[in-house]
Amino acid sequence: MSLLSAPAPVVVPARGLEPRPPRTAPALVAGLVLLLHAAYSLREHRRFGTTGYDLGIFGQGVRAYAELRLPASEIRTATAPPGFTGDAYPLLADHFHPVLALLGPLYRLFPYVELLLLAQAGLVALSTYVVARTAQRHLPRPGAGVAIGLAYGLCWGLQQLVAFDFHEVAFAVPLLALACRAHLDGRWVAAACWAGGLVLVKEDLGATAAVFGLLLMRHHRRAGLALGAFAVASTVLVVCVALPAWAPDGRYGYLDQPHAYGMLDGWPTKSLTLLALLAVTAGLVLRSPLAWLLLPTLAWRLTSPNPAYWGPELHYSAVLVPIAFAALIDVLRRGVRLPPLVPLLVALLLLPGQPLARLAAPGFWQDGPRQAAARAALARVPDGALVAASNSLAPHLTDSARVYLVAEGVLDRSEPVEWIVADTRDPFPSGAVDAVLRRAEGRGWRRVHAEQGIVVLRLSERTNLFRPGSTRTR
Repeated sequence: MSLLSAPAPVVVPARGLEPRPPRTAPALVAGLVLLLHAAYSLREHRRFGTTGYDLGIFGQGVRAYAELRLPASEIRTATAPPGFTGDAYPLLADHFHPVLALLGPLYRLFPYVELLLLAQAGLVALSTYVVARTAQRHLPRPGAGVAIGLAYGLCWGLQQLVAFDFHEVAFAVPLLALACRAHLDGRWVAAACWAGGLVLVKEDLGATAAVFGLLLMRHHRRAGLALGAFAVASTVLVVCVALPAWAPDGRYGYLDQPHAYGMLDGWPTKSLTLLALLAVTAGLVLRSPLAWLLLPTLAWRLTSPNPAYWGPELHYSAVLVPIAFAALIDVLRRGVRLPPLVPLLVALLLLPGQPLARLAAPGFWQDGPRQAAARAALARVPDGALVAASNSLAPHLTDSARVYLVAEGVLDRSEPVEWIVADTRDPFPSGAVDAVLRRAEGRGWRRVHAEQGIVVLRLSERTNLFRPGSTRTR
């Protein structure tokens, strides 16, 4: 059945008439995926591959939840709207992701930013179990659950999610897998409930939930109407009321982005995303009605003027992966003859160019002089200090200090930072590190560490903090 043709009747296995297949194989697949993704993300953090944008920002937000405060980030003030002068930017003015509050109690018990990386790997592994279990149940072929589960867990979209810090969309991955599984099982109300949770993950996912409601109306009119109405109303309320109310400038900043590209630009890059998405399902994703769920995310990404959204890298494709594999299972259970090993072979063919391939590189596990110099620099900063750190060093300090990004204006805060910890090779923000270091040393900051391009400056009691329009000195 094609995406545009009339839907065929869904055949739902009769409950209680068939023994459920054992959960051991899906659990083992999920365990392997958890091990691979956790090992990669933790090691990448250890070797200073994570950044303040975005792991540091989310770390500060989860820490705020753990301290029973609304999520806010000092690092995020570096790109706050003009005129913002607060100490920490309210993260619910940036994106609507209250689901992050679930990590607050865990962070209170284990106050380390690595918790976010482990949670993300765990959410991916949970979705892997759901997809493998779904394939096992609906595809009566030996090894189908293992093959589809491994192909899913190794899919490029999920690897890119785990490779780039932490993001709230990690919560959407198991929600979508569970919603799609319930849909394939014929549990329409359960599917609506799982899909409804997407509105708590990120504001753009309300559109995906609304499309899910339209699909459900073909089978359970009441559940579909309820989900669609809830998703639309929630999205309008969040985008038009909640986000502007929290925003310091009273507007939702992502509706008008400062980029000059149009819809016709960037199609070589956009095509790579579409081809990669088709490749992992051998093109069969378009033959399932579930493929309609891909459209909201693809629509806003491919029409956006921001080129960061176009390509297959970064975390933006993660929410597409569980939908694509659920659609694949849907097509295969309808009689399309494709060996389940084919998606796995595609995933393995793409693996050498993906982040997890670095796990096999000896250099990935070896620290160099720059890593040693960075750790020595971080060790100089006392707990509770007010710090300006460059992008690659910031997430290593958010657990124990108040951290701002080394960026324009960081030296002009009403409450001055006490330490500057900077990597002179950090490219973001462009040119900011060298400029801040020059200004600080020109004002009398004392250099206490300099090795391999890693510099630590400390505010001296004799440092002159005078700036135009201010009478503050120290």
